[in-house]
Amino acid sequence: MKKQTNICMVIGDPIEHTLSPKMHNAGYKFLNIQDKFFFTSAKISKKDVKKFINFVRLVDIRGISCTIPNKVEVMKYLDEIDEIAKKIGAVNTIVNNNGILKGYNTDWIGVVLPLEKMLGVGGLKNKNVALIGAGGAARAVAFGVVEKGANLKIYNRTVEKANKLAQEIGADSSSIENLKDIRNANIVINTTSLGMGKNIYETPVPKEFLNKDQICFDIVYSPEKTLFLRDALSVGARIIRGKEMLVYQGLAQFELYTKMNVSKTVMMSVL
Repeated sequence: MKKQTNICMVIGDPIEHTLSPKMHNAGYKFLNIQDKFFFTSAKISKKDVKKFINFVRLVDIRGISCTIPNKVEVMKYLDEIDEIAKKIGAVNTIVNNNGILKGYNTDWIGVVLPLEKMLGVGGLKNKNVALIGAGGAARAVAFGVVEKGANLKIYNRTVEKANKLAQEIGADSSSIENLKDIRNANIVINTTSLGMGKNIYETPVPKEFLNKDQICFDIVYSPEKTLFLRDALSVGARIIRGKEMLVYQGLAQFELYTKMNVSKTVMMSVL
């Protein structure tokens, strides 16, 4: 690293599983700009976000990728927020331009692009989408699929939270107790932490509610095939793994941080 090296990092809690540094640093190496950019990670809990943003300003960190549980909390401490991020109500990307911190959301791109590639002609228009969860990541997913014309229903353990997000985004909502209705969905998307870390042996959707005509998308990328995705494969459904979202949202972040482009192949090769 040199004085002029732009430091970027991903923050979250937990953070040990993150693959973002490998992905971004691979892009820097491919473009031969590893002397100008370096990507790392930091374990930052929700209660420490304000202190961390002060640190960002103090040492002039170039870019921040936000993951659970900081996507909503961090918005309080930014100077500007992109219009799409405002609509979503969550930020996963922060760019520091000469001390002005601006928040963006690229998560929705990470969801929409792989879905539309798999769906082909017509894309998400008029598809019935079941979304599990109503947190920061769910907000981006909800915005993306509704923006592309899908019919969305949000399921969450705290039904009030699902209702609030549904009202904001223009969707339906229900309690997690009514998951049997997912049988009628064309696409099922998990945005909860079930399937990763200490919840690795859990799934948000009982196997009996899945079928061969569905696309099942898990934003969890470690492990690569969660129990939810393994169950989906066993009934003949098509799946989209979390690393697809990770790479597509990461490509958009990469451009915001560096003002340069790198191919999906470069990032995917290290995952």
